[in-house]
Amino acid sequence: MTRSDGRSVNHMENENEDNLPLGIALSWGLVKPPQRGPKREMSIEKIVKAAMEIADQEGLAAVSMSRVASSLGFTTMSLYRYIPSKDDLLLLMMDAACDMGGIPNEDGQDLNWREKMRIYFRASVDIMREHPWFTDIPISGVPVTPKNLEIVDLGLWTTRDLPLNDYEKMSIVLLLSSYARSCGILMKDMDLAIKAGKSPSTFSGIDYSSALKKLVTPERYPHLHPILMSGAYTDEIEGGNPVGDDFEFGLERILDGIEHYVTSKKNYPGGK
Repeated sequence: MTRSDGRSVNHMENENEDNLPLGIALSWGLVKPPQRGPKREMSIEKIVKAAMEIADQEGLAAVSMSRVASSLGFTTMSLYRYIPSKDDLLLLMMDAACDMGGIPNEDGQDLNWREKMRIYFRASVDIMREHPWFTDIPISGVPVTPKNLEIVDLGLWTTRDLPLNDYEKMSIVLLLSSYARSCGILMKDMDLAIKAGKSPSTFSGIDYSSALKKLVTPERYPHLHPILMSGAYTDEIEGGNPVGDDFEFGLERILDGIEHYVTSKKNYPGGK
């Protein structure tokens, strides 16, 4: 068996009867480890962990098979016996980052569907903030790796008690995950900017308020101008923002929309 890049993978015993792509098969443990090379000292888990540590500290661009091998004290070729390509490594890194520990224990808790969706949203955002490189890897298909599917399962947990069919439930999970991804990208960019020395006030725009009020004219910006002059654009009036956290505000409006859809389709009590 030869990969598209020309490297043979005959050295890996494959139990993948459904012909899954090799990286996906590796994530499910369907490929036995090699019999040659370092055994106890090396494993897929150790390789992925080392790669994630490099990416967390230095960014995704710093991750290479040779760099990961060097950090573990092995040759690059020894890594290829376990993970045949960098693409496979990136897939395994993404899957490992999705390890959230499964469905929360509900014992003694009265969690309605809105609170469950808040849990799902925040857990999804946390992945991107804890691993800023996560969204630098393009989405290449439907989730099929084990821990990534646990994220899907957690999303479906939030819809369990709603009177929706399976397609509606999956669409709602996609809606929530899309919003979480958007917020996660913004938050991790803000985190990285502040870590690099930017002031938090940079993101409110308050440092530029005076200059903007001179530059933004009502003729050119008829809708923005009154918002800027009121202080809302740069959040310059202390205690004057009734919305609070913009990300949480957006989430609550999405939940309102889901509630409206559910209650309009069936007499369902819902609950905030």
